[in-house]
Amino acid sequence: VLWEKASGKPVANAIVWQDRRTAERCRALRAEGAEPEIRSRTGLLLDPYFSATKLEWLLRDAGLRRRAERGELAAGTVDSWLIARLTGGRAHVTDHTNASRTMLYSLASGAWDPHLASRFAIPHSLLATIMPSSGVVGETNAELLGTALPIAGIAGDQQAALFGQGCTRPGM
Repeated sequence: VLWEKASGKPVANAIVWQDRRTAERCRALRAEGAEPEIRSRTGLLLDPYFSATKLEWLLRDAGLRRRAERGELAAGTVDSWLIARLTGGRAHVTDHTNASRTMLYSLASGAWDPHLASRFAIPHSLLATIMPSSGVVGETNAELLGTALPIAGIAGDQQAALFGQGCTRPGM
């Protein structure tokens, strides 16, 4: 999702994981020999399933690119957008499980990879702060639910399911 920081409103339609519109871009990167480096940095195959080429595609729009470069926009997986909306924009966060599915996250550093952000021309200001999956990351606007409530967990669906099945250590 790509949204306006001030209002929380999307500035383009969300692009879901099944969308293959950036398949050609991935093929071109593979032909350039980029896949081994991307895989070594992220652990991911070069595929349009992941967010990097989708965000790159959205930023082809010159107006959106200018707004992104001015720091007016935010981007993220649905968890980031939902938390931003629930907190009235006070929290632009994600967790490591969701960040690791973007093709912009470095397994070595556990942070956004500046080299990959540059490769895909993604301004760092668009990206969420990466937080632990468990712990308070923000508070809902009191007007939404009648009181401010802590938001104390973030996990991607497959990662959450793995944890739910009791896989809590490497190799499980």
